Amino acid sequence: MKKAVIFDLDGTLADTIDDLANAVNRMLSRRGLPEHGTELYKLMVGEGFRNLVLRALPEGSRDGEDFESARAEAAAEYAGRCLERTAPYPGVQELLGALTTRGLPFAVLSNKPDELTKKVVRGLFPSLSFALVRGETPDFPRKPDPASALDACSRMGARPEETLYLGDSGVDMRTAKAAGFTALGALWGFRGEEELRASGADVLLSQPLDLLQYL
Repeated sequence: MKKAVIFDLDGTLADTIDDLANAVNRMLSRRGLPEHGTELYKLMVGEGFRNLVLRALPEGSRDGEDFESARAEAAAEYAGRCLERTAPYPGVQELLGALTTRGLPFAVLSNKPDELTKKVVRGLFPSLSFALVRGETPDFPRKPDPASALDACSRMGARPEETLYLGDSGVDMRTAKAAGFTALGALWGFRGEEELRASGADVLLSQPLDLLQYL
């Protein structure tokens, strides 16, 4: 029997890609650098905001003060506009409501900066009670290291084998497998079936409410 659920945020609970892409592209445009399409950004995200900016910049702009300035500028852009076009995927609100009704605790773990993770979750789900919402912090290494996920599991009073983990990327599947969770792959997210399977997904879900079958 499953006693807790952990969710990734970007590409799993919410479609955040337009706001992420627009924030980084505005930074690139002001610097006279080439912008990127939304589909390419779907391949850049997932390993922290710093790595997103690093991948978006041309090679000559990835070092030293120039990079730190670009990262800070993109982060500020995103912080001010992170809820402009971002929205939960269809079925997510219903899924979280069903978990609440059943009394199952659920958490969010993201590689997005912690303050931005919390801002997006509060903005999208103001009436829901999450057991934990955590982004990238100095206290834990980024996913796929399982330390933060295992801490969340413990805080929810569940053992790893009693925990479902839902995410849309290889990073998420590797996190779940390293922690001993059941790894659920979200086919509606930013990556796709091939990456999820290659990274160890136990089950692939075509829509959020499918998760309820595995509780």
